[in-house]
Amino acid sequence: MKYILPFILLFIFSCKQKSNETSDIKLNEVLDNYAASYYKLNPLDATQNGITLYNDQLANDISPDYVQKMLSLNKSYLDTLALIDTTKLTYSEQLSIDILRFKLQIENEAYTNGYGLNRPVDQFVFSFPQNFATLGSGAGFIPFKTETDYRNFISRMKAFPAWIDQSIENMQAGLESHNTNPQASMKKVPAQLKPLFETGSDKNIFYKPLANLPAGMDTAAKAKLIKDYTDAIENSIKPAYKKLHDYLTTNYISNTRKNTGLLDNGNGEKEYAFWLKFYTTKNITGDEIFALGESEVARIRKEMDSLKTLTGFKGDLKAFFQYIKTDKKFFPFKTEKEVLDRYKSFEALMEPQLKKMFNLRPKMAFEVRATEKFREAGANAQYNVGSRDGSRPGIFYETVRNPLTYNYFEMESLYMHEAIPGHHFQSGLQLEADIPEFRKNYWTSAFGEGWALYAESLGKELGMYTDPYQYMGRLNNEMERAVRLVVDAGMHHKGWTREQAIAYVLENQPVTEEVAIQRIERYMVTPGQAVSYKIGELSILAMRKKAQEKMGSTFDIRAFHDEMLREGCLPLVIMEKHMNRWMSNR
Repeated sequence: MKYILPFILLFIFSCKQKSNETSDIKLNEVLDNYAASYYKLNPLDATQNGITLYNDQLANDISPDYVQKMLSLNKSYLDTLALIDTTKLTYSEQLSIDILRFKLQIENEAYTNGYGLNRPVDQFVFSFPQNFATLGSGAGFIPFKTETDYRNFISRMKAFPAWIDQSIENMQAGLESHNTNPQASMKKVPAQLKPLFETGSDKNIFYKPLANLPAGMDTAAKAKLIKDYTDAIENSIKPAYKKLHDYLTTNYISNTRKNTGLLDNGNGEKEYAFWLKFYTTKNITGDEIFALGESEVARIRKEMDSLKTLTGFKGDLKAFFQYIKTDKKFFPFKTEKEVLDRYKSFEALMEPQLKKMFNLRPKMAFEVRATEKFREAGANAQYNVGSRDGSRPGIFYETVRNPLTYNYFEMESLYMHEAIPGHHFQSGLQLEADIPEFRKNYWTSAFGEGWALYAESLGKELGMYTDPYQYMGRLNNEMERAVRLVVDAGMHHKGWTREQAIAYVLENQPVTEEVAIQRIERYMVTPGQAVSYKIGELSILAMRKKAQEKMGSTFDIRAFHDEMLREGCLPLVIMEKHMNRWMSNR
């Protein structure tokens, strides 16, 4: 297997090499070794992608030592790429070089400037302490099938306190340099951490895997494993979470910034410009984001108003929003199974049209599941890609906290985004594609989330949205992504307050104040990420329109979708060049 390659630096070349020596650099070996080197430094990514060499390791990926290793790794490969004679490469090889160069350059910009390192903990679902707990529960990509798997995770649990210690050190440095997360968001974190160190073994989610120990273990071995696993939870995991909790409550939170956006942080204006580039993979300014958002919000509001009139509703748009949020017709379910069965029916409903719109489809199995009760409180709908060996299917998880209060009006658009033909198609095909390993693991929010939002726009073509309220769900989801442009740039570029941003959400969407607050506080701690969905969708739609205009009657939607998906995630600046090349060669 190619990942058992030793950690060799094939890129030690003198800058004084003669040009005729560049042919000695074998690109495939460079790319394979980059993937192996990256996985060695990022063992969780390795595990997620089926590489088992480092399943007992946990990177302290916010430490100065890790940052220096990543900077050195990236610089070494950038130097190597500069030596390769690109005139002899195939198009696919050149594409790999372009993607890797983009990835390394933007990562090094983040590492060099320390962006985000002083804010390693927040309330959002991707915050590592909370996410590690989800992994430790068994509801994720960490394998818990053999005794070795359990002992590997014991090693990771023992390494976890070092990450917590580093996070505290980084946050303290952030206090001293006026680089913190906003107080309103951080106040939510202690309540998320408390159950992870206060809860007993009967309910603590780190104990969940012990309920499913491997069959066939003898009594003595099982008892020893339970003892060692329990010791790691009690002596490593719980004290680490308590230490973080106590630091936040006694020192950090009270001293964090009271205002909302990055403008209030040291070097915040420059940092926000970086995150826009990082997440959109394009050169776009805060002013451009804000103006685009206002334009999209106005366009979508107009369409919403037309749909309201079509349904016969009497009243303004705000009253229509309230009607959708509260009328009993939008709450038809009595059981969780009824909700899931409705979602499961959508694939068969779309199947005849899917065949007409896609040639490439993932071979990976697919399932719809309810989010487990122990983690649903902090969860939203999500898609988890399956494993490359077929042992784990792609899974669309939806939170069904109470089926009696589950509103149905967004179900079709949500399914198309998270499942088919959204994340399941894009992520599954990327994992199955004949591309270098690093590209199977490469993710850009603008492309991945942009594709999923574009997938929602295909509903009518796929035989969906025959119910006007389901189409209203589509418009509401699109409006959410347009609103993000305004409030994200508003807070981080124009100085909007949290309250201004919440009011803007409530003015333009049929959501509760609680939901609006949750969304705004997410955007407060992940500057730039929320705008990537809309930027990606609009870029894909622009490419489709351009192809239709250029090809006329010869335009084939299946070929367009195949070309958009066959190469995996691409930075938008590279995707546009790639699709323009495809159009020119048709």
